[in-house]
Formats: sequence, C-alpha cells, structure tokens
Amino acid sequence: MKKRYGAPLVVLLILSMLSSCFAEDKAPAKETSVTLTSSVQPAGTMDTSLANEVKAALNRSLDWLASKQNEDGSWSDNNYPALTALALQGFIHGQHPNKKQIIEKGVKYIVSCAQTNGAIYREVADRKGGGLSNYNTAICMMALHATGDPSLTKYVQDARKFIAGAQYMGDDVYKGGFGYDANTKRPYTDLLNTYYTVEAMSKTADVEDKRGKGEKRVDINWDETVKFIEKMQNKPESGDDATGGFFYNPADPKAGTSTNKAGVVVFRSYGSITYAGMLALIHASVSRDDVRVRSAFDWASKHWSLEENPGMGDASLFFFYNILSKCLSAYGQDLIQTENNGLVNWKVEMAKKLIKVQTIEAKTGRGFWVNKNNLYWEGYPELVTAYSIIALQNL
Repeated sequence: MKKRYGAPLVVLLILSMLSSCFAEDKAPAKETSVTLTSSVQPAGTMDTSLANEVKAALNRSLDWLASKQNEDGSWSDNNYPALTALALQGFIHGQHPNKKQIIEKGVKYIVSCAQTNGAIYREVADRKGGGLSNYNTAICMMALHATGDPSLTKYVQDARKFIAGAQYMGDDVYKGGFGYDANTKRPYTDLLNTYYTVEAMSKTADVEDKRGKGEKRVDINWDETVKFIEKMQNKPESGDDATGGFFYNPADPKAGTSTNKAGVVVFRSYGSITYAGMLALIHASVSRDDVRVRSAFDWASKHWSLEENPGMGDASLFFFYNILSKCLSAYGQDLIQTENNGLVNWKVEMAKKLIKVQTIEAKTGRGFWVNKNNLYWEGYPELVTAYSIIALQNL
C-alpha cells in the first residue's frame, strides 16, 4: 500500500503561513511613508516670484525716498515731523545701503522738533489745528523708539507724558479720546488721533520700566479710551450696511450719513477708519473674540475692496492700504471671506495691488507712490510712499 503525503504536506504549509502571520514575536514589516503634496498656496504666504517682486518694489521705493531726504534730515514739509517719522520707519524696518546715515539724519531732525513739554512737533501759526501736536508726537515717538537707541529713551518718555496729559476727560461725548488743542479752533477729539495715540502708547510702554527711581510712571486712562473708541462704532440699530464699522467723530461723519429703519440719521462707516478703530482696540488689549473686534472685522469683510477706500472712494486710499495691512497682521487673519469674491488671501492681493500702482522712474529705476486725490495730504509722494512701504513690510 502506498503512503499518501500530499494532504498532510499542504496542511503543514498552511499552518506555517498562519503561524508567521500571527506570531507576536516577529519584527513588524518596515513602514512606507507617503507624503501628500498640494499645489495650493498656504494661507498667509506668497509664492517666490511674488515675494521677489515685493522685495524689488521695496528696494526701488527706499532708493527713491533716500534721494528725497532733505539736508536737515526731514522729508517733504519740515513743519510736520510726522512726515519724516513715517518715512524713517521704512528704513528702520527695511534694508538699504545707506540705512545708518539716513536714520541718523532723520532722528536728528525729529529730536530738533522736541518741545520743552515733551511734545514733538513744530508750531504752525494761523493754521486750523496748529502744528497737529498729537499726531506728530505719537508718530515721532514710535519712530524714535523703533530705532532701539537707548539715548532716545528720555525723548520717548517725555512724549508719553505729553500725550497722557492731553487726554480729554470732559463730561461729554468726546471724553476719553485724543485730538487737538482747544486754542487751535479744533477742540474736539476723534478716532484717528486716538488710534495713533493708542498705537504709540502701546508700542512704547516698555520705556516706563526705565524711569529713574521715584519717577512716576505715565500712562493714559485705557478704560476711558476704549469707551471713546466704542462710541465711534456703529451698532446694530444703525442698519446692516453700517453695523460694526467706525466713523471719525461724533460731529464729523467724513463718509456722510444715512437714515436707518427707525428714521434716525446715522454716520456711515468707512474703510480706513474702521481698520483704525479695530487696530486701536487690539492695541488696547481687547480680545480678538470680543464682539467689538469681531463686528469690525465682519464689516471689513463685507465691504472688502482694494480698488477703493470703502465709503470714501480714492480719498485717503494709501492710508487705507497702510492701516489695513497693519490691522489684519495684528489680528492674525490671513484669509478674508468676502461676499462676492469668496476667500481672499489679502496679503497676496495687497502685494499685487501696490506693485501694480507703483510709479517707476525711467531714468533712475527708483519707485514711488502718489494719490491723484490730494485730500488728506496724499498728493505728497513722500507720505504716500512711506504708507506703502509700511504696508508691504507688514505682509
């Protein structure tokens, strides 16, 4: 009789295979890693080509500004040192072959405008608003502080003291805000002056730690400041088109008025002042989740545009670009959900816009920006170029 080995052999092979599959003491198979890639640009970033274009635009504009610095270190109208301080910020935060010398000349001029009361401005006789002491002081103290030069600390401390002492604390709708000297025929406070003050006081706060022993620390009344800012924000009863946005001050709408459903006349919200109000709240340490900040962002998203300063057309257009870039960078939002264009990568769109509208000199290759609408001083190319540089540096 023949022995049959076929079936038992198959069984043994199967058992061997199963044993190898389920044995716990066997080394696991080597894992294969898979990397997923996407052609979609991450939010808040721009491709290499566009980034290089931004760098080139900045280089052209800094070269242009460098060629326009006056012998005394100022830029444009030397009656207003804030014009110089804004231009100087571009060099402080940027790169230029003559950066050191340019900054030194600019700082020397700004310091020459310091007054005995700590303010940094120049008296301008017979001008409504005078020398714009609050604007100039706030903007200049930020530039001095940004240099990081400890020899300038005293100037910044004195400027803070002047600013804090100028806060209006009267018992009316202007309480808590900042504005103009009553002797200059512009006694009111407004959101733009207040924004610059809040930004300056927030960014220079560390100089208070450097005061001498026994010297009193200086600050503004932040609670009253926030209350004033809030008063300049349109509430839901103002109507859907205005809710969340801001206006200039209680007496001057700038962007005009509208009538709500209840028949009440309300001040229209507009773009640049809405971003200014929102950024002022952020600098005042109001949470980004606070309804006042969220509603301002919602208004800005609903009225998204880089073709105009929403509600103001081409008036103050480059300040609008400047404040939008600073505000959304501080807010930490890369994408804007708009009503008509879907999700917008605002940094990319801002870069493209400013590159497109930069004027390049054929002979020198230098670049600058200017607004054909001279309202709010935007006919000054030095000012508008400074605004644009700062906007690009915040991308």
